[in-house]
Amino acid sequence: MVATHGETTGMCGLRRMQYNMLQNPTGRRILREHPIINSDAIDLNLIRQLPQNTLGQLYVQFLDGHEVTLIEDEEIAYIMLRYRQANDFWHALTGLGISVEAELGLKWFEFAQAGLPVALLSGIVGPLRLFSDERTRLSVCSNTTFRGLCSAPQTVFNLYVRRTFDRRHQRRPQNVGYIPPPQI
Repeated sequence: MVATHGETTGMCGLRRMQYNMLQNPTGRRILREHPIINSDAIDLNLIRQLPQNTLGQLYVQFLDGHEVTLIEDEEIAYIMLRYRQANDFWHALTGLGISVEAELGLKWFEFAQAGLPVALLSGIVGPLRLFSDERTRLSVCSNTTFRGLCSAPQTVFNLYVRRTFDRRHQRRPQNVGYIPPPQI
């Protein structure tokens, strides 16, 4: 939710980051080359051999100390990237807006569809910040919308978005047990 929130609401900050990167030779190179941080690009065993107090050593110490791992499997890494990139499409398909309640409702939808702990955590912790009327709207949205999602035979992640732009879609994705919410 934090990443998605940053991507969808932080355009001013993102433009500032872009400007700052374009003002710097290394920043321009990064924007030109689009380097990816994953286990194919970074040899953690080699980095572990670097001297103490280097960025590489600090990085592997952080990863090891917090049990953080890079996604080794290229296909699984792609699935995680697709999960992040598809957020706006799920908003469009579900009819959920960008209010806090709608974002949290979408996290419950994502959890039911994907089972990712980050979506569950967002769905559980996020409502703690809501006022009573917002929690009520979220509850109505969740109860109405997500009935049957966990036992649905299909997942929206199987929607080949780029190949279906020209096809008619309903706000009720077929075969995923989705019931459109009242407007929130």
